[in-house]
Amino acid sequence: MHGNESAENYLETILILSQRLPVVRSVDIATELDFKKSSVSVAMKKLRESGHIIVSPEGYITLTESGRKIADCIYERHTLLSSWLTRLGVDPKVAAEDACRIEHVISAESFEAIKRHIK
Repeated sequence: MHGNESAENYLETILILSQRLPVVRSVDIATELDFKKSSVSVAMKKLRESGHIIVSPEGYITLTESGRKIADCIYERHTLLSSWLTRLGVDPKVAAEDACRIEHVISAESFEAIKRHIK
């Protein structure tokens, strides 16, 4: 699953926000990512058209099954890689930034091997 890195980041952000907030709106995503609302609106339209999110008439954003699957995968990669790098002695901020880059390009095979090695 190596889709569009930007789309994956948006889906991951929606997942994270949905765990913290009662509802997720475009403005919440823009605030979280420090993006312009117009940029987020364009991205939400693309995600809606690709079937990864549903936007209610009130503007509430929900992940579809396919969107949730991608978001879960990226979030798992991020959290595992970030914590692993931190345990290896990498500064937590650097580890999180590196994990954010790695999570989009690592193959499923390599990620599974890292998971097995860590456990």
